[in-house]
Amino acid sequence: MTLKNTSTRLLLALWDLGGMQQEVKKGQLTKRIVSKSQKVADYQGIFEELQKQGAIAISKKGYSLTSGKGLEVLGEGLRSGEFKFEGTIVGTWAVNALVKWISQVDVAVVGTDVPVNGKDALAKLSEGIVSYNEFKSVALEVYDKLNYEYNFNNLVPIYRIRREIGDRVSRTEFNDWLLETQANDILQLQGGSVEDSAPDKIEDSVATELDGLRCYATRLKP
Repeated sequence: MTLKNTSTRLLLALWDLGGMQQEVKKGQLTKRIVSKSQKVADYQGIFEELQKQGAIAISKKGYSLTSGKGLEVLGEGLRSGEFKFEGTIVGTWAVNALVKWISQVDVAVVGTDVPVNGKDALAKLSEGIVSYNEFKSVALEVYDKLNYEYNFNNLVPIYRIRREIGDRVSRTEFNDWLLETQANDILQLQGGSVEDSAPDKIEDSVATELDGLRCYATRLKP
């Protein structure tokens, strides 16, 4: 399989595993893409190149697919006309992932309101947040909306902000960019716990090694 084919297959696996919504553990991804005759180290260069392109984000624990650039690179790879599976045996996951991609992405981009052009179609379909500045703008808009509608008294739960933004940004990017708003004195992240101590709400908050769990955000700048 060519380098481009391998990169596309890797991105497809990451997308199918939910890499746009959450970080996928390294072992979970490599189990799909690394055959018995290969080693994880054989893919190191591909991971690094995709990270350099901005298609994926890599942490110590796993990988996530960046909603804008990642979808763009994956879509271009699948539509290139060169992508194919080699050999006589193709994993069931790959076939199912392609079917899901066609039903969820390719069919959607042929609508009259969406231009059938790889980059533009995928960008409009995903509406992904691809930069810190864009995230800051969206996060503040969501903050103001939640604060007004639910009368949070300027103490908005972080899990509500994360869920409102949804899969427009990966979990890793949400965490990193939200912490960056604090570093820039735009939002102040507060400790404590969520109202009912629900594990899923705590998980959707933000934790740091130095400051611990942060469950609420307060806006510092207008």
